[in-house]
Amino acid sequence: MKLHHLKPSPGAKASRIRVGRGEGGRRGKTAGRGTKGSGARTQVPAWFEGGQMPIYRRLPKLKGFKNRNKITYVVVNVERLNGFRKGSTVGPDELRTAGLIKSRGKVKVLGEGALDKELTVRAHAFSVGAVERIQAAGGTVEVIE
Repeated sequence: MKLHHLKPSPGAKASRIRVGRGEGGRRGKTAGRGTKGSGARTQVPAWFEGGQMPIYRRLPKLKGFKNRNKITYVVVNVERLNGFRKGSTVGPDELRTAGLIKSRGKVKVLGEGALDKELTVRAHAFSVGAVERIQAAGGTVEVIE
């Protein structure tokens, strides 16, 4: 086989339709554009809506963007940990079974309120105040990776 033997397979190439070549043919006179109007006279853009307010102007312009890499935490205050037994280990699973947090995801402990029990608290993040209050009560803090 040589280069001059190559040709497209049958049906792959359709011949260009020649419009406006006399009234006797199927696409003569108006050349398939109908009669009168902007569609017969000019190329109308695909997004043109006939003069009504277009959709890209009807919709509100939203500001900013949504960061896909943002880490969202489920927060628990230190005072809510008083419901656990002294000396127990409190992690995300224990907080879910106790009903203190509802959704899945990372847990952050915040330092609002007082803790009067010695607990080992495991979470993904802690505020500085939470660490101080847990350690002041004699407990320990473990950061989950």
